[in-house]
Amino acid sequence: MTRKLFASVLLAGAVLGGAFWLTSTPETSSSLLPAAAIAEETTADAPAAETEAKPVEVVEMVMGSADAPVTMVEYASFTCPHCKNFHTGPLKEIKKNYIDTGKVRLIFREAYFDRPGLWASMIARCGGPLRYFGIVDLIYENQSDWAHKKDPVEMVTDLRKFGKIAGLNDEQLDVCMSDAATAQALVDWYQANDAKDSITGTPTFIINGEKFPNSTYEEFAVKLDEAVAAAK
Repeated sequence: MTRKLFASVLLAGAVLGGAFWLTSTPETSSSLLPAAAIAEETTADAPAAETEAKPVEVVEMVMGSADAPVTMVEYASFTCPHCKNFHTGPLKEIKKNYIDTGKVRLIFREAYFDRPGLWASMIARCGGPLRYFGIVDLIYENQSDWAHKKDPVEMVTDLRKFGKIAGLNDEQLDVCMSDAATAQALVDWYQANDAKDSITGTPTFIINGEKFPNSTYEEFAVKLDEAVAAAK
């Protein structure tokens, strides 16, 4: 997926292919949320405003041992077909041969080029680190279905199903999907990552500080073997 002018699309509420809703004034954090979630807010409006005032820490989602000699950072969008192909293809072998064996630690960072990608992230993060990658798998495995829905209500309904499969209930999902402070924190976090690592497209990989292009498993294996050997 090529990089888009994120601020104008996401924050100013541009409409792309009918996939977005203007749910509030564009300058508010609430404009990042699904309209269905905002419509559900009634007496919870005051606590939500209080939540927005508090700083939100974005948790790094990590797969593998902290002691692994090689750190691999992936920037990915949940609506990116190439990211889906990596997660349903090369990553499975990388996990088996490098992550599960303690050689590589994977840090997965979301990139937000559109609102549906942000909503998917909020669903995945709703279950915390323990459920995160299981929900990520469901999101990518079913990307060709939910991400192509024209109706945002249907899109969000599909995303919520993945959270429920992971054991989350409607109340938990309602809280996560109406959390404007977290939505804004995720956007700010992505923009800071972009400024630091110059994310020109997704997926973007950084292996022990060096950018590496999206590749086949065999090409990743060569690079990871070199990185492991260099770390000894």
